Amino acid sequence: MNAGNHHLGRTAAAVLAAGLVVLAVTGDPLHAQGVDVPDTGTRRLALEQYLQIEGVSSPRMSPDGRQIVYVRQWIDPVTDTRRSGLWIMNGDGSQNRSLNQGGSPRWSPSGDRLAFLACGTPGGDPGALIDCEGASRQQIYVRIMDGPGAGAITQISRLTEAASNIAWAPDGSRIAFNQFVPKDNTWTIRLPGKPKGAKWTEEPRIVDQLDYRQDRQGLSRSGSRHIFTVPSDGGTPRQITHGDFNHGSPDWSPDGRTIYFDGFRRGDPNRTHYAGGYMGRASKIYSVDVASREIRELNGGHLGVDMSPRISPDGRTIAYLASDSTDHMYVQRRLHMMDADGSNPRLVGGEFDRRILNSQWAPDGSGVYFTADNHGERNLHFASASGGVRKVTDGKHNLNISDINRNGTAVGTLSDPHLPGDVVFLSLNDPNPQRLTHVNDDVLADVTLGELEDFWYESADGWQVQGFIVKPPDFDPNQKYPLVLSIHGGPHSMYTFGFNFSFQNFAANGYVVLYTNPRGSTGYGEEFGNGIDNAWPGKDHDDLMHGVDEMLRRGYVDENNLFVMGCSGGGTLTAWAVTQTTRFAAASARCPITNWISFVGTTDGTSWYQTFRQYPWYGAEEHLSRSPLMFVQNVTTPTLVMVGEFDLRTPVPQSEEFYQALKIEGVPTKMIYMQNEWHGTSRNPSNFLRTELYQLDWFGQYMTTDMKERRIITDDRAGER
Repeated sequence: MNAGNHHLGRTAAAVLAAGLVVLAVTGDPLHAQGVDVPDTGTRRLALEQYLQIEGVSSPRMSPDGRQIVYVRQWIDPVTDTRRSGLWIMNGDGSQNRSLNQGGSPRWSPSGDRLAFLACGTPGGDPGALIDCEGASRQQIYVRIMDGPGAGAITQISRLTEAASNIAWAPDGSRIAFNQFVPKDNTWTIRLPGKPKGAKWTEEPRIVDQLDYRQDRQGLSRSGSRHIFTVPSDGGTPRQITHGDFNHGSPDWSPDGRTIYFDGFRRGDPNRTHYAGGYMGRASKIYSVDVASREIRELNGGHLGVDMSPRISPDGRTIAYLASDSTDHMYVQRRLHMMDADGSNPRLVGGEFDRRILNSQWAPDGSGVYFTADNHGERNLHFASASGGVRKVTDGKHNLNISDINRNGTAVGTLSDPHLPGDVVFLSLNDPNPQRLTHVNDDVLADVTLGELEDFWYESADGWQVQGFIVKPPDFDPNQKYPLVLSIHGGPHSMYTFGFNFSFQNFAANGYVVLYTNPRGSTGYGEEFGNGIDNAWPGKDHDDLMHGVDEMLRRGYVDENNLFVMGCSGGGTLTAWAVTQTTRFAAASARCPITNWISFVGTTDGTSWYQTFRQYPWYGAEEHLSRSPLMFVQNVTTPTLVMVGEFDLRTPVPQSEEFYQALKIEGVPTKMIYMQNEWHGTSRNPSNFLRTELYQLDWFGQYMTTDMKERRIITDDRAGER
């Protein structure tokens, strides 16, 4: 049962047809549900159970290790929203209970107080703690956790802009945070003839920055992100940084006199190039004296990226991530250290060639712990200050360590193929994660999920590629199954061993689900990540097709019932696939890029220009040769196109251009605008259900007759639309 105490009745009917079941849309698509298989005693996952699945994140341990605060997320099906709140439990997982609204919990150094972020108004309206609406913004709160006044909550900020990235000063007297500072428009005109009391159209929005809009936000306001401090018992925030530059999250020195951060305080932030690199490929590490507000650039001679500074417990060494200036599509940031004054920069991660996440110093200052992706796994690693990296945890799971205590214990979250996610605890001396929560056991206790198998296969040019298969419950290798290939986005990302509700839902509906990490994926090294360098889509498509070939060789996949789907970068490769092959019976391309010429000038980030060797106005050949739209005359596969109505990342016209071309060419197609969605189609819970059902129904329409006859289709119009 979810944290909001909403219990949904299970209305799914049992349906049996040769052991294979499929969801199909009825008059109201939300009425279609997953099913049971009563003759085997197997209860399969039902789509409506998505509304009951909870999430956990950001666990933080009190300094004495006795308590853990974490964020718990759930779905409110009445308001169609995702909600969250702070929960607290003892260090052994006992007495797990709700604490209060909010997120981003941070214990004070002494453990007697807890800072967190929650909605609030500049006037301190207590009713604004629930929702950020109207004048409400994300404010800083402090809760007394021990001693006199325990349980009391105080809003210590009165901000007109949202706070983020809170960090306690070592003595507990102040809290540092980031806040956006707007910049007034300096170009004004004076209109003549306005009568007194007249209500004229609002002033226009004037754009002069390079990155002028963002997905999930719209047009960006002029201004910069700065670092502030505020007394932990309330008071007036004090701006620590200055200038028309963005400043990263604050990291306090142990003596509380200095704050370290990353940013790029050089030249005009609207310029595209720096030192031969592209915008987004240049950043530096800085220190700011909290008293004088003097800012110093550290390690200024390095051309490239220096980011994510973490100061050591003794205040002498900064650990950070760095990469050299480059125009490659994929860049691997490697672990470095330097003295606190910026001198003696050195590589300590050696040849460790994986993406580094959540770096934290060991309590004794001997090195840095971090999580890293490798071959679909995410585990904890340790880099010694003297050099060398070793793996701390092992397992086919997705482990994210968020806090390491001074007594050598750590907390984080863990997900695996059958576990949506729970808070875990481990000792650095005995790094075996122990579950402390069981937030979804009640939902999934009697559900038989599909088994996951990972495998490797050889692709073009002899490259080895990792794939994953989710099989239907009660899988029989002697039967034939339809296959759906799911393609991840990015393109620089990675499918993991973590739980995926969508894949389990397709498996519950009788599909074999194939998902792979083709070249370009993270978790396999920089060379693999650049396997599509300036050539995307390209050989990654070959990797995907070789994966399908491998599935056909196994004998249990029906070659006449192959389907493909993906969103964002995965939608792009789906659109590309149907222009390159006719092997798929149907496809679903969600939020794709289909025309690179129009895309790079309309997306919300100029960094996409890095995909190609030159701008299109210097030569459009590369952009055209990688655009699915330019090959739409080859498409015969029925292709569903889906897009969020506000999408600015892969802007809506990308979907519209492809859909219209398919229509002109006579290819069976439909386009779905998901309401109240930006990039993606599943931010709203009901839209996740719609996405699943529309795709299942689309694929069901184009299954072969013999496969349909082995199934019960509850929508008698399937295949006729």
